[in-house]
Amino acid sequence: MGLLRAVLRHPSGRIGAAIILLFLVVAALGAIGLTPHDPLKQYVIDRLKPPSGTYWFGTDLLGRDTFSRLMLGIGESFLVAFASVAVAATAGTVIGLFAAWWGHLWDGILMRIMDVLLAFPAILLALLIVAIEGPGVATSITAIGIVYTPIFARVVRAPALALKGREFVEAARTFGSSQPYILSRHLLLNLVAPLTVQITLALAWALLTESGLSFLGLGTQPPAPSLGVMLAESKSMMTRAPWLMVFPGLTIMLAILGFNLFGDALRDILDPRTQERPA
Repeated sequence: MGLLRAVLRHPSGRIGAAIILLFLVVAALGAIGLTPHDPLKQYVIDRLKPPSGTYWFGTDLLGRDTFSRLMLGIGESFLVAFASVAVAATAGTVIGLFAAWWGHLWDGILMRIMDVLLAFPAILLALLIVAIEGPGVATSITAIGIVYTPIFARVVRAPALALKGREFVEAARTFGSSQPYILSRHLLLNLVAPLTVQITLALAWALLTESGLSFLGLGTQPPAPSLGVMLAESKSMMTRAPWLMVFPGLTIMLAILGFNLFGDALRDILDPRTQERPA
């Protein structure tokens, strides 16, 4: 609760938290079916209607309500982003801890593999994995998770190496504590702060990558909406129905902004180097 209060006192934290909470509420309402209209039902007679009191964000080429589809699309994109970051954070933390603790040969092998993955641009590596496995939500989660695993491995390894030689770790070894206990109790708990910040920032990258994959037809597949799918469906109607591109685009921009602002606030609060020193 203390951390939450500190974030809410931070200007960027308040704005970021408000944006994220808004999108989470909208996604939850869409998931339980509380949308103004059926997001998948086609009303051909109402196709390409501009924003109005009946259709707040207008309708698409098939007469589907854009706002209702956006509610579902936010949930779909957030699901992929959160799941893929969970995969990346878990795998990266395990790899980083393993490399730091055992060091030497294992450290060299694992970090060189991470370097190879980092050498590829994120979207290109994700495209390669999706092209091998085939398009779909599960594949997108796996691909994005693999793409961002090296970043978490690097974030964990460096401080874990420093903590490994600290006195309290040596004392735990002297008293016969098991390696799993030392890794979880003394190393991992001291890495919560940088991991929390990295997870928040990674959610913004994952959301952008998922939107890119879906835009290219390699992520969420129609008729299920996601933010990238909605952008892809609107590209041929930019001049005739600009609202079809404007609203999903603004949603992606605001979501990424929210995660970045929240992550920046967490970094300012949790990084002792940014704390104000007493006079």
